[in-house]
Amino acid sequence: MVEKITKGIKISVHTNYEGIQQHNGNSLYAFSYFITIENQSNDIVQLLSRQWEIFDSLNDTEIVIGDGVVGQIPILEPNEKYTYRSHCFLESSMGSMRGFFNMVNFTSKTHFKVQIPTFQLIVNEVLN
Repeated sequence: MVEKITKGIKISVHTNYEGIQQHNGNSLYAFSYFITIENQSNDIVQLLSRQWEIFDSLNDTEIVIGDGVVGQIPILEPNEKYTYRSHCFLESSMGSMRGFFNMVNFTSKTHFKVQIPTFQLIVNEVLN
């Protein structure tokens, strides 16, 4: 698990390798990841959007930008946590992801970015 705190918002990431899946005749390595967002600040915040950099060791880095996460734009009170699960498919057995969440602080009415720490997507057998 990797963790990072930005402006009182703690991001924790846990990953799982899910196996090989076929898609349009290609074998892809499937990974799931669990993101926990914990509001350690004294303010109410909301996640508005995200940006990911997905590195696949066989391809160029892919940038993914979108609203919210898994169809939601969660609001977090102080000391509240929000966890979601998503997935990523790679052509290679090794890669990584990193990015940031765009958030708004309801107290100060300011927008800010929360860094998502770099996390590895690696098939366990590659490490042996």
